[in-house]
Amino acid sequence: MKSLILSYKHLEVKVKMKITILGSGNGGTTVAADMALMGHEVSLFDFAEFPTNIEAINRKGGIETIGKINGFAKLAYAGNDVEKAIDGAEMILAVGPAYSTASFAKAVKPYLKKNQIVCVCPSSGAGAIIFKEALGLDLNDEEYIVCETSTLPYATRLDEPGKVNVYHKLTGGVYLATIPAKESQKAYEKFKKLYPYVTKAKSLLMTMLQTGNNIIHPSISLLNASRIESTQGDFGFYEDGATPAAGKLMKAIDDEKMKLSAKLDIGLIRDPEVKLLQEYNVDATYENGYRTAPGFKGIKAQSKLDNRYFNEDVGYGLVFISELSKQVEVETPIIDAIILIVSKIMERDYRAEGKLTPKVLGLDQYSTNALKELFCQ
Repeated sequence: MKSLILSYKHLEVKVKMKITILGSGNGGTTVAADMALMGHEVSLFDFAEFPTNIEAINRKGGIETIGKINGFAKLAYAGNDVEKAIDGAEMILAVGPAYSTASFAKAVKPYLKKNQIVCVCPSSGAGAIIFKEALGLDLNDEEYIVCETSTLPYATRLDEPGKVNVYHKLTGGVYLATIPAKESQKAYEKFKKLYPYVTKAKSLLMTMLQTGNNIIHPSISLLNASRIESTQGDFGFYEDGATPAAGKLMKAIDDEKMKLSAKLDIGLIRDPEVKLLQEYNVDATYENGYRTAPGFKGIKAQSKLDNRYFNEDVGYGLVFISELSKQVEVETPIIDAIILIVSKIMERDYRAEGKLTPKVLGLDQYSTNALKELFCQ
């Protein structure tokens, strides 16, 4: 695999686009910087209760990027005024954890125009549905187009406020789907201008479920729980934590996801194969691929167990897969066991919390065939 470090000194886009990023965390800051360095006009919004990164960006005059993307990105706007941030934007990207999606939708609702396309990047489990429902719209409403991606196109972390370290930028293996499905071509053509390698998904269920986060993060975190607690995450999450035992657990989760995919004709691809397309991994195996992955090299473990790797990837991701599988009569004993064990460790009942379930999304009354028809692209 070629190690690619991107420099934007002489790169200009042919058609400049006005883009708004919702979210100033690791992903949102990276997307904003990358788009600005490409020559687009970029605004970055976040809520006032998350001031640190916005303040640093304004103090520095932009975003510093190191790693696989090198440069200093100047933004058109960075702040807490959502009306100003999205005014005139052709594409609005909501980039944040699963619990932020509805909040972003409610924030933009009074100001969103019908010709603006929203993309939840990544889906984090039903992002497009959650966004559209938070706007108060029917899923089949055709006036407002909301799409989602299967994954964030970067492996990235904030080194400090206003400075991102991009460990990897994807060049493939990113899938896009839209609600309503009939508007998928319009959203695809717009998003492809930003990420030329994007592929249209077979179904919105694919972008909802294709992410490897709910396979990788819970497996490695659970089998390294004591190590995380004793070292406060002072080890390589993938290089040290993705041992063969963790790989076997990942495969067991992925096996159950593939059974669900077959039942609903989703078109999921096994995660190690997707990681090859994304150029994270050079080995398409569960037991060795993640540990030796160049795209994950250098990424440290989380400092504590109370982290999105459990709270989001189990509480939202695995719970949703489990509940959807029950609805269509697919058994998921491994996923169910992980939900139970992690709930015990974290002293909370992720299933009972029901943060993301078919019922929450209004999908619990759909039959298997009806789900296929609703989301087919």
